Amino acid sequence: MSEQTFAAEKEQLLQDVRQVLSSTEDLLSAAGEEGGEKAQQLRQRIADKLKEAKARLTEAEHVMVDKAKVACKATDQYVHDNPWKSIGIAAALGFLLGMLVSRR
Repeated sequence: MSEQTFAAEKEQLLQDVRQVLSSTEDLLSAAGEEGGEKAQQLRQRIADKLKEAKARLTEAEHVMVDKAKVACKATDQYVHDNPWKSIGIAAALGFLLGMLVSRR
């Protein structure tokens, strides 16, 4: 999956979650103004919206975990295909981090 597709999916998911949370806030506001049977209906709608938000966030978590697994596999494959390059990169990064930490 390309970076653009991933970014588009991420943005769409965030927009969906924002919309659900906005709807939930509106319902909470309306529930505070209503009493009796209408309040019960509003509370039920709020509970449904929160379940929907939770489901979307769980979906996002699964997508991110899958993407992380793909990245880990690609990194593992690269390290196995290019062990000396990987060692050199790791040594250079360690050297740079060591210099940055020693300045403090």
